[in-house]
Order: sequence, then C-alpha cells, then structure tokens
Amino acid sequence: MKPAQFAALLAGPAAFFLVLFFADLNPGHPEVTSMAAVTVWVAIWWLTEATDLAVTALLPFILMPILGIADSQTVAAQYMDQTIFLFIGGVLLAFAIERWNLHQRIALSILSKLGANPATMLGGVMVATFFISMWVSNTATVMMMLSAVLGIIVQVEKHDISTAQKNGIAKAMLLGLAYAASIGGMSTLVGTATNLAFYKIYLDAYKDAGDMNFVSWFVLAFPVAVMLLAAAFFILKFTFLRQAKNVVFDRSYFVASLRQLGKMAFEEKIVFAVFVITAYLWFGRKDIDFGSFHLKGWSRLLGTRASYITDSTVAIVMPILLFLIPSKNEKGKMLMSWEEAKKLPIGIILLLGSGFALAKGCDQSGLSTWLAQELLFLKDASPVFVIAGMCVIICIISELASNVACIQLVLPILIAIQKVTGLPPLMLMVPATMAASLGFMLPVATPPNTIVFGSGRIRAADMRNAGLVLDVAGIVIITVASLVIRVIIWD
Repeated sequence: MKPAQFAALLAGPAAFFLVLFFADLNPGHPEVTSMAAVTVWVAIWWLTEATDLAVTALLPFILMPILGIADSQTVAAQYMDQTIFLFIGGVLLAFAIERWNLHQRIALSILSKLGANPATMLGGVMVATFFISMWVSNTATVMMMLSAVLGIIVQVEKHDISTAQKNGIAKAMLLGLAYAASIGGMSTLVGTATNLAFYKIYLDAYKDAGDMNFVSWFVLAFPVAVMLLAAAFFILKFTFLRQAKNVVFDRSYFVASLRQLGKMAFEEKIVFAVFVITAYLWFGRKDIDFGSFHLKGWSRLLGTRASYITDSTVAIVMPILLFLIPSKNEKGKMLMSWEEAKKLPIGIILLLGSGFALAKGCDQSGLSTWLAQELLFLKDASPVFVIAGMCVIICIISELASNVACIQLVLPILIAIQKVTGLPPLMLMVPATMAASLGFMLPVATPPNTIVFGSGRIRAADMRNAGLVLDVAGIVIITVASLVIRVIIWD
C-alpha cells in the first residue's frame, strides 16, 4: 500500500472521531454532530479514493444505526429506492442495444452521411455519441463507440496526409467521443448517475413541488447540453483540426461498413421498438402541449392509479419484455438473458444508495437545518454569484473525485442554501447537477476520459488544455442558462 493511500485510509476515521468527540455543532442535539462526523468520513474516503468507492458507500449503513441517527431498515430502504430501479432499467436496455449492435448501426448511419472531412466526421462522432449517451450510461457509450472511432482513425492514417494532421484528427475524435458522452448524459434523467442522484434527493426534499419528472428535466437540461456540445465541437475543431481543414475523405468506408451490417435483423428491430416505446412512455406520461398540436398523456388511462406508476416502473417493465421475446437468429435464446444482466454495476448502485442514505440522514438528524442557519450570510448574495461560484467549486471537485459522490455531498448543502436564500430549489440543484458532469480536464475525472486516454493516442496536456476551455465554457453556459430559465420558468 502506498503511503498516500494509507494516510487517506487513516484520515477518514480520524476526522470522524475528531468531529464526534470534540465538536458540538448543535448543543442538546448530538445527532447533528454524529451525522456530520459520518459525512466527513465518507467525504474524505470518496474524495481521496482511499478504498473502492463501493466499499465507502457501505459506511452510512453501518454508522447511522450505530450512532442512533436512523434505524437499519430506514437506511437500507435508501439503497433500494425506486430511483435505483430507474438506473437498473436503463442499464438493462443499454445491454440489449450493445448485444445486438444497434449502437454501431446508428453511428455508421450518421458517419456515412457526415464523414466527408475531419470537421464533419468529428461532428458525426459527437452527435452519434451524444444521442446514444442520452439513454445509455456514459461509460457504456464510450466502450461501444470506441472500436468504431479507432477504426475511423486507422482509415484516416492510411490517407496521404502529414503526421501532424493525422495526430490532430485522432486527438479530436477521441476527445470528442469522451466529451460528447459526458455531455449527452446530462440531457436525460437516465443518462448519468448524477442526474438520478439529484432526482431522488430533490423528490425527498420537496415532496409537494410536483415539478420534476423525465420531461421537465429534459426541457431544462437538453438545451444546455446542446449548447455545450456545440462549444466542445468548436473548441476541438479550433485546437486540433486547423491543420487538417482542407483534408477531404471518401465516405465510402462508412457506407461500406454500414452495408456489411446488412439489413436490420429481427432482434435489432425489436430492441429499437422497445427503446422507442420506452422513450415515449417517459416523455408521454403527462399531456404535452405543442401549441397547434396537443399530445394526451398515457397516465389519463390509469385514472387515480397513475400516481402509483413512476418512470422507474417503465424502466423495469420494458427491459423485462426483452427477456420474454425469443430470438430468431439464435434459436432457443431470448433477446436478453440473465448472463447479460449479471453485468449490472453493483458498485454504482451502492454508490447511489449511499448518497440517498446520507441525504436522508442529514434531513432526519437536523444537520440540514443547522447548516441552513450557518449559511444565513448568503441570504442577500447575488444569484449570479451563488450559481457561478457553486458551479466552479463543483467542477473542480468533480475533476478530482467521483461525479456521483461529489453531487451527493453537495446537494444537501444546496438544500440548506435554498432555505436561506429563498431561490427556487431547481435554480440551485439543476445547475449543480449539470456542473458535476463537467470533468473534462483530467484522465481520472470521468470514466469516458479514462477510457479514451487509455488508447495511448492522447497526451495529458491535450486533454488538460482542451478540457480547461470546455470547463470554463460549461460554467458560463450553465450559469447564463439558469438565469434565463429562472425568468421564464422558475419565477
């Protein structure tokens, strides 16, 4: 074990006992101090990655009952909240898309039309990745797309262009893949685990608000994600493709690759149909008014029982169908088997659950109320200062630590800030959640960054330079968009 890791392992429990025995945050209410001690231990181990994040995620389940903050049943329920099933359903759907190569067909379809030069090729890769990562986890999206992108780079290297041009195109493609996956995940609740963490914590804190579901998140986040995607494209184009702007490619490679896939197989058609129906059920729960066209929501059909069925129910029902529909090309097998489902990322599930447990503990112990009183100095602060400062801090933390861990530590604090500032809750929590997806500078910031960096074709300096500009652009876009949305919606 390295000295730094050993020090981090000791720092967590050491800080826990220091807070527990030498601090008294709210005299007469020891549970406030106890919860603060638990949060400090978990935060230190998450931020330093002293041990696996999933191992740290088990600490709240152990410590909260021992310290009398909440009983084991209450804490355990947070680890299997209905939001967890939303995540599980999204992952199962992603497994089916990956198994039948539907992602490859989507990517090649776009590239066969846009792959005429480095810039349009980069745009094609980023748009395809962005679209897939709206529904599939960022990590899975990059893993699915990486072979296609590396194949593009190999074909590019066969052309008679300079080494500098080849390297620039390779760097732009790989960074575009990583960045588009992270940005696309911002658009939908199932796109990334940070969004699901926000969803659960928000619903618990503001039970009567009734203003957050799959559609409302999409309406808020999708325009921001599109602007950020455009910013990423132009930053990468300016940084890496200036020398290759006159290079022209033959799109026949992508057309040929698409033809090699043949016509859509029965399995692809069914998976695609299930995917489309799932998206419709998520978007079409409530009535949607397009002005001249009015789409009635399906929840009307269920009457009073509609409230019993959530987005999580849809997320589980649809993938289950794939376990029941037989494959035509693989006799005796279904479109999905439990062998694929066994790949469910239990570590992320525990990580999400632990964040929900911490949020529950902060509320139940009174730590959130105490924190709100301590943050009264923000009452008269400018919303621009609060949102921009919050985005900067969260972006820095997410460069160095797990994005999910980061947002789960920050959101309870933002709930406390909201109580003293009086700002609309979503005006703080939505930009904070989006800012947690802004880790573009370091290879360790996000799994997509790590995966493309592992290709060996990108230097740390390349990612740092492009990522810094994109992080700044993201902070500006999120802050400005939040202020505009406040005027249109939240006020």
